[in-house]
Amino acid sequence: MPERTGESIPRISDAEWEVMKVVWDDHPVSANDVVRRLGGRRDWSPRTIKTMLNRLVRKAALTFETEGKRYLYSPAVSRDQCVRAESRSFLHRVFEGAAGPMLVQFVQDARLSRREIESLKKILDKKRER
Repeated sequence: MPERTGESIPRISDAEWEVMKVVWDDHPVSANDVVRRLGGRRDWSPRTIKTMLNRLVRKAALTFETEGKRYLYSPAVSRDQCVRAESRSFLHRVFEGAAGPMLVQFVQDARLSRREIESLKKILDKKRER
């Protein structure tokens, strides 16, 4: 899957993220498989899920190929690309693009293990050296 720039990454709603997770985890995947996997977690009708799949295709987040009467869906963007785009969007919306205050807020509110704290210290030490 080719790397796309932040501007070309489609905006994905919270509900669409749930559909994308299924496709990212196992693709190509049929619409019926997506419906079955989300059926136990969400109170969505099969029609709603298929509408979201079609919307994600129109947004260029998913591609599809046909196999007989079935549509098989695959991601057109990686989970990493979408996470980075959403992170940048959140950073700009909530913290006016300032990463420092965001990190401070998250670290203050997070429950961190000793290992996680040590890992963060190492990352910050490397940043300081640059």
